[in-house]
Amino acid sequence: MPPLALFNTLGRRIEPLRTLQPNHVRMYSCGPTVYRYAHIGNFRTYLMADWLRRTLLRRGYAVRQIVNITDVGHMRQEQLDRGEDKIVAAALASGQTPGEIAAFYTAAFLHDRDQLGILPAAVYPRASEHVPQMIAVIERLIASGHAYRAGENVYFSTSSFASYGALSGNTAGGDLLEGVRVLADPEKRDPRDFALWKGAEPGRSLVWDSPWGPGFPGWHIECTAMAFEHLGPSLDIHTGGVDNVFPHHEDERAQSEAASGQRFAGLWLHGQHLLVDGLKMAKSSGNAYTIGELAERGFDPLAFRYLCANAHYRSRLNFTFSALSAAQEALERLRARVRLTAPRADPAWAAPWLARIDAALAADLNVPAALATVWQMLHAPGDEAAKIAALLEADAVLGFGLAEAARIEAPVEVVALAERRGTLRAARRFSEADTLRAGIAGAGWRALDGRDRTLLAPLPSAPPPQGVTSAEQIPSLLDQPALLPFTVALVVNNALDDLRRCIESVLRRCNAESFELLVVDNGSTDGTGAYLADLATHEPRLRVVTADHNLGEGAGRNAALKQARGAIIVLLDTSVELSGDPLPALQRALEEPGSGVAGGFGLAANSLHCFDPTEAHRVDALEGYVLAVRRALLPQLGLMDEKYRFYRNLDLDWSFQARAAGYQLVQTPGLPLVLHPHRVWNSLSEEQREAMSKKNFNRFLHRWRERLDTLEPMPPAG
Repeated sequence: MPPLALFNTLGRRIEPLRTLQPNHVRMYSCGPTVYRYAHIGNFRTYLMADWLRRTLLRRGYAVRQIVNITDVGHMRQEQLDRGEDKIVAAALASGQTPGEIAAFYTAAFLHDRDQLGILPAAVYPRASEHVPQMIAVIERLIASGHAYRAGENVYFSTSSFASYGALSGNTAGGDLLEGVRVLADPEKRDPRDFALWKGAEPGRSLVWDSPWGPGFPGWHIECTAMAFEHLGPSLDIHTGGVDNVFPHHEDERAQSEAASGQRFAGLWLHGQHLLVDGLKMAKSSGNAYTIGELAERGFDPLAFRYLCANAHYRSRLNFTFSALSAAQEALERLRARVRLTAPRADPAWAAPWLARIDAALAADLNVPAALATVWQMLHAPGDEAAKIAALLEADAVLGFGLAEAARIEAPVEVVALAERRGTLRAARRFSEADTLRAGIAGAGWRALDGRDRTLLAPLPSAPPPQGVTSAEQIPSLLDQPALLPFTVALVVNNALDDLRRCIESVLRRCNAESFELLVVDNGSTDGTGAYLADLATHEPRLRVVTADHNLGEGAGRNAALKQARGAIIVLLDTSVELSGDPLPALQRALEEPGSGVAGGFGLAANSLHCFDPTEAHRVDALEGYVLAVRRALLPQLGLMDEKYRFYRNLDLDWSFQARAAGYQLVQTPGLPLVLHPHRVWNSLSEEQREAMSKKNFNRFLHRWRERLDTLEPMPPAG
């Protein structure tokens, strides 16, 4: 095999692997923080480490891999009290101990690991069980002049380590992140210095005694202590995500080498980001999916592994549900292929193909090239049994579990149907062949048609959701005439109780001669789809547009606007419950000269930074709980900005958009409705609310700060 070469973040070049001991690899992989579920972006990095480990095993190395479990809790108690980690705060409030919380999420991580076919590490050391080792390293750093005490805290002196910044390239001054947002310590000698130990604040749950008083370790020191304990002072390979390069790995490298006087890691391997629909994953965007959530949507977790195999670990990968569906389809075809293994194979035929696969893996772990070679081999003419034998050998690195899939055999009668279907298709008797599909499905199997045969795959217990995968797939009906007077439109994402309450009030209270109720199910997984499907069987006014995942608030509302067939479209938030019929009042408001959008809650803009509720009839902006617009005006007003995945300030932006188009905003006070607590808002901590609202407000401010002169002036209040 060609020598294995990998991209070393330290040095930014591809280097051959050189190990401390011949044929042995010491490998440390940054593991999860077990106060929440690991998301699919985290697991892309763990998959990179798994493919590396499998490649090393194939090449004959003995690999000792360590994956740490962060369970010491670096968050200050006052941040928990403010609810900045609501999962932990709620668990603590319910009487659970920090250890019980960590144990739950550790078990969840290990379950997801197994679902993805990731090989177990040799050890999963817990940070909470290694605090004495951390204290020992800190004492060594203080004694050597690399660390100093500042009050109740201990800091690493970055100026004492000459090559600080070499890993990340970040050598400039400025505060370093410490994992959580805390006030800068005025006793720091250098703002770049980072915490090794922090004094405990009153009321803190996780506290350890130390020579510097009761406290808890900093973010970075745990990895050094656990690596030293389980692998020694020098490693061969250190893996993690690109977001760990600075400050975490930069600081880890500095303190480790300062403490030991030896090189800490020979190779630093970092995986690039996983994007979702082109966006960075974030709770605020509703796109930080977990492996469990993919499974709830009917996807095999190994389909995510297959999807990640299609992009090099140093390239960004854009996750979409349509791509995941395609990955699941391709994986099923591989599984179906191995079920047809012939009894005898010619190893000589497969050898060149396996050599090409090994060469791809040796060239900076090029898993996509290895996978492409597998498919080229399967499509090439040759010995089918040899192909399958080579496929199974390659799968020892790819990790799709194909050997297990080969053990699932279809009943003889289903195999006969598939063979008959393949014969009919080869004879181009497609209509006859299609009559056999139902029989195959009725037996719990799926027909996968190839060029020369029909393969079989077990039907999934929960098929992946059907629905639009992007906002662009939702057709617009706005160029067609209105078919009825009103559309009442709702957008929902995992708020079934709110949706049910809102729908029941609309159907009971709205007395228009003719209206439709249009619901955009924006990727719900809480039973909303089943509720809507059942309701549609006896409610002819209901129409549903289903997205297979959360497209974001702006895109969801645009879906409603594009699909509405009423002359007047009324957008309702699901937190609204009608106590009477608001449609006549909204219609009258829209009939006023110059009116563009009407609503129940108006705002006056003292400046772009300050919006206050107002009783005025003509207003500067309307809140998004109730918004009504004439369908015919939408080509002039324009749709909403789909960059607003979170709902806050989307209503301000669309209000100003209507004003820029020359239309006025009309408040209709006293609409018969009740506003209930907003589910999304109440699910967030104060810090999350502030961060998400600020992000959207900055988007709004950037757009309109220089365009105030394009807005139609508001008449005086009154």
